[in-house]
Amino acid sequence: FEHGRQRSQRSDRVKHTISALVENRPGVLADMAQAFSKDAVNITSISCGETEKPHVSRMVIRVDAKDEQDEQVRRITETVASMDFVIKVDDLSRKEFVDRELVLVKVAMDNESATRIMQVFEVFRANVVGMGRETITVEMTGDEERVEGLIKMLEPYGIKSMCRTGLIALKRGDE
Repeated sequence: FEHGRQRSQRSDRVKHTISALVENRPGVLADMAQAFSKDAVNITSISCGETEKPHVSRMVIRVDAKDEQDEQVRRITETVASMDFVIKVDDLSRKEFVDRELVLVKVAMDNESATRIMQVFEVFRANVVGMGRETITVEMTGDEERVEGLIKMLEPYGIKSMCRTGLIALKRGDE
């Protein structure tokens, strides 16, 4: 693992985390996504929201690229940086950063499995946010590895539905 550039579970793929400050205006998200799709680079996660300045949004794009697409991702990042609505782009590769993701998971539950499911929630510090007669809904915030771990532990019980926010990230330190 290099910060920002992480080996995917498939050894021929590399994950890049790209952070962009952009003008908060219509069409920006679509134009940004199109820049990646032109070169057939898969965006696995994209999140965007206002920053401390209401007219500026931070967009965090997670790209899952084949090894041979590394140079392509670099070129796309340079192209994106030259777009008129982009204030700053930072490929967080080889940099220290903090990332988080929010996940909501609705899991099948019965009397027999309730205790075990609650133990999983406790281990992952997940919070119950809804409960029905046959399901329980939980929220958890964490890095990608932790979110994937929770999902893997809940799969045997039967995930009924799930929603993930996508990755958000900031560089560590004073930059």
